[in-house]
Amino acid sequence: MGLLKLKTKISVEDYLEGEKISPVKHEYVEGEVFAMAGTSDNHSRICINLTTALSNHLRDSNCEPFAGETKVRVTSKVYYYPDVLVSCEENPENPYFRNAPILIVEVISPSTAHIDRREKLLFYQQMPSVQEYAIVDQHRINIELHRRQLNGGWITYYFDESDEEIEFETVKMTLPITEIYRRVRFEKNATRTDDE
Repeated sequence: MGLLKLKTKISVEDYLEGEKISPVKHEYVEGEVFAMAGTSDNHSRICINLTTALSNHLRDSNCEPFAGETKVRVTSKVYYYPDVLVSCEENPENPYFRNAPILIVEVISPSTAHIDRREKLLFYQQMPSVQEYAIVDQHRINIELHRRQLNGGWITYYFDESDEEIEFETVKMTLPITEIYRRVRFEKNATRTDDE
C-alpha cells in the first residue's frame, strides 16, 4: 500500500486514539503519521490466501494470524500495519496492536517496495520475537523469506515460479507457492517491484 505523509507530528497516545475512529489506517514512525492507500485485487487475494492457510494450520494452536487490520508496535515510537502477522501472545497488552509477532508478511507494490525491503526489514529484524519476515510480490511469483538464525543473524531465501513450495519454519507450515498466488492475475506489462 502506498503511504501519504501527514504534515504535523503527533504523540503516540494521540495516534493510537485517533486510529480507533479513523476511516483510514495510518502507520506511525517517530511522530510522523503516514496514511495508507487502498490495495489491489491481487494484494487482497495474496493476503486472504496466506491468512486462510495460516488460520487453518494454526486452528488448534495458541498462535493466530491477523490480516491488515492489526498494528504491530515495533518500538515505542513505531507502529506498522503488516499485511499478515502471526502472534502467540495469550494476553496482549492492547487489543489494537501486538508487541511480539513471530511471523510478518508484507505484500509489496511499486510504491512500497523500497520501504518494505529496507526500512521495515531493519525494524522487524530488531524485534526479538520476529523469526521470519516474508516479502511477497503481487506482480509476479517472487517471495523473499528472511529467517532469523540461532546465532541471531539472518538468512534470506528467494522463491519464484521454479519453486514448488515454501516452508515457514516459525509456524511449522509448508505451503505450495501456487496456494499463495491462487486466483492472482498477472498483468503482462506490470511494474516490477524489485530494486533494479
